[in-house]
Amino acid sequence: MSESLLSIRGLNVQFSAYGRSQQVLHDVSLDVPAHSQVALVGESGSGKTVTMKAIMGLLRDPPARILSGEIRYEGRDLLKLPPRERKKLNGTEMSMVFQDPMSSLNPVFTIADQLGTILKYADRRLGRSRSGRERMARVLEVLAQVRMRDPERVAASYPVMLSGGMRQRVLIAMALLSEPKLLIADEPGTALDVTTQAQILKLLKDLVADRGLALLMITHNLGVVRETSDYVYVMNKGVVVEHAPAAELFSAPREDYTRSLIAAVPRLTGGMRFGSAGARV
Repeated sequence: MSESLLSIRGLNVQFSAYGRSQQVLHDVSLDVPAHSQVALVGESGSGKTVTMKAIMGLLRDPPARILSGEIRYEGRDLLKLPPRERKKLNGTEMSMVFQDPMSSLNPVFTIADQLGTILKYADRRLGRSRSGRERMARVLEVLAQVRMRDPERVAASYPVMLSGGMRQRVLIAMALLSEPKLLIADEPGTALDVTTQAQILKLLKDLVADRGLALLMITHNLGVVRETSDYVYVMNKGVVVEHAPAAELFSAPREDYTRSLIAAVPRLTGGMRFGSAGARV
């Protein structure tokens, strides 16, 4: 892989509660090169979300504690940055697309109000200033970038007035407001129908190609990874058990756990073919 925009090395995380401690990440290492699409895959409880929260600085001590490791963004160890610098990166150079639009959007404010407020705070962190009219123009611009057919109507709408796919696009627009270099997508489109999910995944893929973003996709579904990722990391019980370019991983997975994830991908027909490692693909 090329030089990494994001690089994690030997990350160990522990959670404590009721006088007991449990290590949940064990020597996790991964790389996300610039302008690439990387997937972090595993079942619920495998450690994907904890890894994501560690990257974004969302783990709270207590109950979470980072025991050791490095999380480097453009060569800077995020774990050693002063809190103010770390906070500045979040929502500016690194942005997050959350998986549940309804819980991530405030039902009592319009889309324009919510995106405009986020843009205002992002500009403040970057030392920029815009008028209300300029912020609104940027909101409409980014809604158009995520292929909203009528940005003005969407901006004036409340979340409940939008479909699930439209709300997901709003979350992507929200993440794009400050023109980040790294986009982390947590289970994008999970609650959507298959057709809408495919549209969201294609949108993310096109954003990487058109805007030069790096994308780290967190997902339990290898079915969404095959067509959208350059490189795949597979996690199980807090450990990266396998990693490889996507084509290689699907054609010749080395680990039984990876084979089981591939075998679990729904298919429209009963026919199977086998890769060189005997995995159903």
